Amino acid sequence: MAFYVVYIEEAHPIDGWQMPINEKEHISVATARSFDQRDAAAKTCVVKLCISIPAVVDDIHDTTEIAYTGWPDRLYVIDRAGRIAYKSGPGPYGFSPMGVEKTLQRLVPLPAKQTDHP
Repeated sequence: MAFYVVYIEEAHPIDGWQMPINEKEHISVATARSFDQRDAAAKTCVVKLCISIPAVVDDIHDTTEIAYTGWPDRLYVIDRAGRIAYKSGPGPYGFSPMGVEKTLQRLVPLPAKQTDHP
């Protein structure tokens, strides 16, 4: 089992829909015009948010975001066959960590408890 953060297009760029909280917290990210710019923004995000889950970056054509309707953010579980086993509503308000948990419990059952028998 593996977990990843996929960095897609910036949800609140300074040249787009800037949020007041971003201004207050001095977060200023422009819309990426190249993969290198998006990659740099992703690296900054990982560091500033102390993200310990491995992160990958969507290409500049937003291939992953378009395929998974990931904007502004979503939670997904992909099964071993590569199929979507769970898709949350758009985040952060549509997130359901319990939906992820239940799906993972179904897909990756815990090993049966061993009992001590003499």
